[in-house]
Amino acid sequence: MSDVSPESKDDSNSSKTEGINFSERYSDVMGKVNESLNKIDWTQMGKYGKAAGIIAVVILAQVLIKIVIDTINFFPILPGLLELLGVVVLAQWSWQNLKTSEKRTAVFDKVQNLKKEYLG
Repeated sequence: MSDVSPESKDDSNSSKTEGINFSERYSDVMGKVNESLNKIDWTQMGKYGKAAGIIAVVILAQVLIKIVIDTINFFPILPGLLELLGVVVLAQWSWQNLKTSEKRTAVFDKVQNLKKEYLG
C-alpha cells in the first residue's frame, strides 16, 4: 500500500494548477501593463514627467538605503565598528587637512568656492 492518500494527491495537483494559474495571470497582467506603457507618447512627457521620474528614483533609492542600513543594524557589532571607522577617517582627514593655518585656509577657500558655484 502507498502512504499517500488520495486526498494528498488532489492537494498536490491543486497546488500545481494554482502555480499555472498564477503564471498565466501574471503574464496576462504584465502583457496589459506593457500594452498600456507602449500606448504612452513618451516624447510629450516634458519637465513634469522628468520631475516625477526623478522623484520616483529618489524614493526608490531611499528605500534601498533604509533596507541596507536596517540590515547592517541587525548585526550587533557592525554599527559600532562603522562608527569607529567614521571617527578614524574623520580624525585622519582632519590631521592631514587642518594641521597648519595654510591648509585650513585652503580648505576654507574650497568650501567658499563650492558654495559660490552651487548657491550663486
